[in-house]
Amino acid sequence: MKGPQMLNTVIIPVAGLGTRLLPASKAIPKEMLTVVDKPVIQHVIEEAIEAGFTRLVLVTRSGKSAIEDHFDRNAELEQVLAGKGKDSLLAAVRDILPRGVQVISVRQDEAKGLGHAVLCAAALTGDEDFAVMLPDMLIDNDADRSDFMQMVEAYRNSGKGQIMVETVPEDQVERYGIVDCGGERPTSGQSAAMTDVVEKPALAEAPSNLAIVGRYILPARIMELLKSTPRGAGDEIQLTDAIKTLLHEGGKLDAFTMAGDLYDCGNKAGLLMANVALGLKHPETAADLKAFLKAL
Repeated sequence: MKGPQMLNTVIIPVAGLGTRLLPASKAIPKEMLTVVDKPVIQHVIEEAIEAGFTRLVLVTRSGKSAIEDHFDRNAELEQVLAGKGKDSLLAAVRDILPRGVQVISVRQDEAKGLGHAVLCAAALTGDEDFAVMLPDMLIDNDADRSDFMQMVEAYRNSGKGQIMVETVPEDQVERYGIVDCGGERPTSGQSAAMTDVVEKPALAEAPSNLAIVGRYILPARIMELLKSTPRGAGDEIQLTDAIKTLLHEGGKLDAFTMAGDLYDCGNKAGLLMANVALGLKHPETAADLKAFLKAL
């Protein structure tokens, strides 16, 4: 078994149109919609940095420059805040990215699916293993170590790729990529060997109700497989299909079961729920929000 590599790079596809959030996402990238006081994409990038990633690759398209601008310096704004003595706000906008963390953008010229978006970053990953994070999926962890941090640790301990999953109701399996662990059901914070994966199966064909939730640590081999992966579901190049091929050719992957709360911020209800959940924990909003909810 190949040992683990130094994980540096995480690919974050942000080229989607955000149609489930229209009209809000008509002129504003869906990733820039806020959860409390930060854009969704900032929450996800902070999760990546906390897990030790130092090279963040945004797979983007035209109309998404606001994301890049958000992670760039704004000298004029910083000067105004400094002049007014607003030190906490100055720190919030100036220190979004720690020293040593690099954000790189690459273009996806055509919407051909998640697999194609990941492949757009192939020149940057080379022969190294890499991670993928979907920016719609926000994970709220109460523990000191996030699910993603624990998944990175599982990769380092085993040398095997990891795919984060959670148990979903059986009537929802057709919405997700579903993994097969040969009947084994890993408990929260644990991994189990995968034998197969099925993209959005009917309930009768689903091997389990363990659904992929948008966090992956993948071997470099996946990039080679994506180059020859044909269009699949939705006439798009599916990352799930390349993962299936890897498993069928003898590659080793584990399913890692998350413990935190997952919010799909790519739809209106999920974005609202994330704002309530995190708003109840934020020191500036918790008291007023609790009072408001109690009065309803």
